[in-house]
Amino acid sequence: MVHALRSVVVVLFIGTLSAALAGGLAGCASTPTAQAQGAPERMLRDEHFPPNQDHIDPNEALALSPAMREFIRTRLSVFSKVRDQRDALLDALYTRGDLRLEYDAERTRTAAEAFEARTGNCLSLTLMTAAFARAIGLPVSYRHIYQEEQWSRVGDLQVVSGHVNLGLSRQPTAYKVLGGGEPMLVVDFLPGAEIRTQRATELDEDTIVAMYLNNRAAEWMALGQVDRAYWWARAAWLQSPRLLSALNTLGVVYRRHGDVAAAEAAFREVLRRESGNVQAMSNLAQLLRHTDRLAEAEQWEARLAVLQPYPPFKFFDMGIAAMHAGDYARARDLFTREIDRSAYYHEFYFWLALSNVGLRHWDEVRQALAKAQEVSTTVNQRQLYAAKLASLKARTVAP
Repeated sequence: MVHALRSVVVVLFIGTLSAALAGGLAGCASTPTAQAQGAPERMLRDEHFPPNQDHIDPNEALALSPAMREFIRTRLSVFSKVRDQRDALLDALYTRGDLRLEYDAERTRTAAEAFEARTGNCLSLTLMTAAFARAIGLPVSYRHIYQEEQWSRVGDLQVVSGHVNLGLSRQPTAYKVLGGGEPMLVVDFLPGAEIRTQRATELDEDTIVAMYLNNRAAEWMALGQVDRAYWWARAAWLQSPRLLSALNTLGVVYRRHGDVAAAEAAFREVLRRESGNVQAMSNLAQLLRHTDRLAEAEQWEARLAVLQPYPPFKFFDMGIAAMHAGDYARARDLFTREIDRSAYYHEFYFWLALSNVGLRHWDEVRQALAKAQEVSTTVNQRQLYAAKLASLKARTVAP
């Protein structure tokens, strides 16, 4: 069976965000070092793009702003005598609610930007919390969480989202140096996260910063600003050549820019390092098909069909077709199948609600809209679904 063609794939971390053809966080802990693979600069094509107009400084991802330093002086200094400064930090940032922080995955922010905006995605809030923790002397661990991939669409990009959180340890003591100490405190920003059952691997700081840069590249690409996306993806790749999602993002940028050879080289390099990377594999297969190298494209598509027999959005797209055909019961079943394997994408629940409108199952419509609102990742999405839900509740609908 030939694997169905799809949109280019990018990897984001919400934990973090990333852009698409395909690419991902997968393998960033085990990818060989840059020295073993060749200098990362060989994958760059600066001469193909206009000079960078953005201020891109990796050090700013975790930098404290004057407002953050003032917050430490006025809000955190009073907790200096408490037994566990970790609890004090989280109480000041989140529990007391003075900041009124809100989850919003529309744009990935630096620590300072998240503090100023009082909002951010998981990666932004992780950066902000880590910046405060480091400033008061708490050891920080960055954690990539292994979980089922969550897919979404941004225009004609398919986005696969990874998740990160952080662990806070106590300030080092003589007891800890001698082998004692307490478990680290894990801080997660996704509602309902099952921290006790999470499988995680630790990330170094270069990688977490590269994730921020990679997310910004994906976000610029989603806005159609390919030239700007290049310089952010370039910075991400140079920051951490172990982060293969950054190289995949570079490949997507090249493809969008018309640099087919550079795009192909990037995807092939990802696959050389990580032969089962389905994002790069999908992107390469699509590139080969579009350049009329059909025999090799079909070989990669056949591998994809084994690794991923039902591509992302397969059941969703079939559900849309059923909706257009007026078969609302089949559409409902197909949307439910998509939700069963990707439970945190708001659009799946919205269309499930629409299929139940067709079936006049009003309780199920309300439930699906409420779930769409719950899993939405931006303020605008939540407001939209809240309005639809309020409008539906206000109606008197005959059974």
